[in-house]
Amino acid sequence: MSWITSLILASVRMAVPLLFIALAELYSERAGMVNIGLEGLAAIGSLVGFLVCFITGSTWLGILCGALAGIAVNMIYAVATISLCADHTVYGMAMNIFAPALAAFIYRVYFGAGSDLSQITLMRGIGIPGLKDIPFFGNLLFNQTPMVYIAFALAIFTSIFFNKTRAGLNYKAVGEHPQAAATLGIPVVRIKYLSCVICGALSGIGGAYLTTCYSNTYSQGNIAGRGFIALAAVIFGRWTGGGVVAACLFFGFCDALQIRLQVGSSGVPYQFFQMIPYLATIIVLTAIGSKQAGPKANGKPYRREQR
Repeated sequence: MSWITSLILASVRMAVPLLFIALAELYSERAGMVNIGLEGLAAIGSLVGFLVCFITGSTWLGILCGALAGIAVNMIYAVATISLCADHTVYGMAMNIFAPALAAFIYRVYFGAGSDLSQITLMRGIGIPGLKDIPFFGNLLFNQTPMVYIAFALAIFTSIFFNKTRAGLNYKAVGEHPQAAATLGIPVVRIKYLSCVICGALSGIGGAYLTTCYSNTYSQGNIAGRGFIALAAVIFGRWTGGGVVAACLFFGFCDALQIRLQVGSSGVPYQFFQMIPYLATIIVLTAIGSKQAGPKANGKPYRREQR
């Protein structure tokens, strides 16, 4: 029972960075911006968050600066795809190449080429009095770091925003038919740029979470494919806030499971267990990827003169 409890707790913690990055892609795609550069945005957010926290000792400042770093890098993608109408996939892959390399360069310049890993103090958990003492669910839901509460609160807000507010419906209209939205007076270009700001910020926060709330060190490649898994989570979640939460919890469970199987198994190569989250991603995309098309204008360049 204790093994199952620890597995579920780990699943929630592993799902949080995925949730931030998946929500980033959700906001991006709802405005018609298919950004596959999430891996790179999370990588730069991870490094900047760790570095700022290492220098200042503040995890909150580290997360804020990680978000700002994600926005700054994503503006390259935004200008290229919105203002210059470049291909979304090409520049998304460019972000996946450029941002991790930039993060590795900054880390090497600041800390040098030594093998010693610098460490920081992680963000402390906050237990909600009374609720944290509830058997099983108390420790699972009400004794976490503030970033866990923020992630799930943001998912609830996202569902309400897109389905119950006029601003959210206008936002979704840009991703469905931007030309029609423009005729109704909706500022299409402004919303597309806003989506890139939100995407960069949330991706940077997802990366910074890994080095300020989950692991107290930074290592190259620590994102470990979470950006691509988050893309699958958006498809699996059918471009809805609630669906994305369920998908991220599923992939978080797969990630937590493979770590515990590595620890508890002997004689089996650990690489075999590391495949579990990625195999789950492939299976999910194979099962439902072709059945869900997403917003109609996804990945299509918008030109104001075009009908």
